[in-house]
Amino acid sequence: MWSIVVVLLGSLRSALRGRGDLVNENLALRQQLALLHHRSKRPQFGRFDRAVWGQLSRRWSRWCDALLLVQPATVIRWHRQGFRAWWTWKSRHRGPGRPPTGSELRSLIREMAHANPLWGAPRIHGELLKLGFTISQRSVARFMLRRRNPPSQSWRTFLTNHVADLVAVDFLVVPTATFRILFVFVVLLHHRR
Repeated sequence: MWSIVVVLLGSLRSALRGRGDLVNENLALRQQLALLHHRSKRPQFGRFDRAVWGQLSRRWSRWCDALLLVQPATVIRWHRQGFRAWWTWKSRHRGPGRPPTGSELRSLIREMAHANPLWGAPRIHGELLKLGFTISQRSVARFMLRRRNPPSQSWRTFLTNHVADLVAVDFLVVPTATFRILFVFVVLLHHRR
């Protein structure tokens, strides 16, 4: 008699529940049944089985009721391990810095800098943005061809080249013995030295 009441109450509960709950319960029970069927000894949950239970625990509120082979704490531990593994994979080290700039874009930057010698990195960066390329202004400046300036002359070379045009000037005050002040203006032409 008692078993008939339990079956009737279970049927009534199943009839009142939504279709999603029944689908999730069938999936959970079938997964455990298949696990028991394939392995004769103690059932071993593989990665796929753990992933199924992890998803069920996230998406179905009554997942603990259908769990027969392991404890709910074990499923929660599997879910946490899977979450950690997913974030480890997601944040894996892919190498330092930004991804490299393509050779076509680098040659385009050099070509634009060569064709327009008055344009600097900001102008070329703006033109590249108009063309739909996403690159920073600093990268544009790094890939531009640098013009070679002629080497500057040394200080000694400058003095020897311009000694005829150089003048040294000094202005000073000299107190005399009678306490008068003399103002002295000295002009020294270097080519006469």
